[in-house]
Amino acid sequence: MATSPTVATSPAVQDERIRHSSRLQRFLEQPALWIAVVDIALILLFGLISPNHVFFNTSNFTNMALDSAEVVLLAVGMSFLLGAGELDISIGANIILASVVGAKTMVALSGSQAQVEIGDYPHLATGLAVGITVTVLCGIAFGLVNAFIVTVLGVNSFIATLGTLGIGTGLAFVLANGNNIQNIPTEFQSGFGVRTVTNIPLPALVTAIAVLLLWGLLALSRFGLHTLAIGSSRQAAQRAGIPITFHLVLLFALVGMLAGICAVYDIARFSTTNISGHQTEALSAIAGAVIGGTNLFGGRVSIPGAVFGALLAVILETGLVIQGLSPFYQLIVVGVVLIFAVYIRGVDIRRGVTQLSRRLPGGTAGGGNQ
Repeated sequence: MATSPTVATSPAVQDERIRHSSRLQRFLEQPALWIAVVDIALILLFGLISPNHVFFNTSNFTNMALDSAEVVLLAVGMSFLLGAGELDISIGANIILASVVGAKTMVALSGSQAQVEIGDYPHLATGLAVGITVTVLCGIAFGLVNAFIVTVLGVNSFIATLGTLGIGTGLAFVLANGNNIQNIPTEFQSGFGVRTVTNIPLPALVTAIAVLLLWGLLALSRFGLHTLAIGSSRQAAQRAGIPITFHLVLLFALVGMLAGICAVYDIARFSTTNISGHQTEALSAIAGAVIGGTNLFGGRVSIPGAVFGALLAVILETGLVIQGLSPFYQLIVVGVVLIFAVYIRGVDIRRGVTQLSRRLPGGTAGGGNQ
């Protein structure tokens, strides 16, 4: 009986196949890739099933870009903090308080009360410049308070920012007397808040530039390296001479600054404050970061993943509204996806530890900070 000849494969060809398979596997294991695929799939789905395909309209994409400007910026900032093994659930309160303080400053310096009530702003430039600066500085100050509680008082960042969440919200309501700040110059709204450049809102462009700068800061600087080192192992980072306390202060201040910028977006877009809003900002930011591949317990950060993860909630909300459904369903979906992402991450870690233990003498593996 004749047998077919066996074709021998050279070691070089086998090595190339192994390298190619390894590269493909690493590529497919990137969470950012799969979240991007999900985002694109949802866009196509909502576009096809929406009435008259209105989801594909340019105006809809412009609105989504405006809606995503805040959540993307916060998700990227939260990625830095999570990368160091910390988190901040008070960012919503930070935005509210910073917007109230900044808006009151803006209105007070733009003209007298009688003038601003009739829409006359004789000192518009001064009011806007100082108001914007105060808003961002207030956000940074809020972040520094969180840093003080965590690094000096030694309070867990979850508990610390849970406390400042209530404090910041209460202060905002006290300063605003329970009402949104009115008489904000409409020129700020038309000149920045809703202004577009080639159908791209200016706040979205600012966010895009900020994300690129932060991505470079993480990937190319010692600051990014120290952030990941602290999140991977505090003890090892300390032995390496990294100033952990000072670095954490900078990280909390960074997140506070980004929250302050989002407060500026808020004032500019609505020409008022939104003291009853931003209740789910922390969920959206943390979920976007973790879903996109950032490790909830530190040591790993994905900036593209945070962007795509944050966009997921915006796409879901917009698509549901166009379909006539409640936008609150997106909170349910994002929550489920967040739990699933953390579960999958835990499974991967346990699988890796098991595989490592089988290779070590005695069948045991040492623990590590994940």
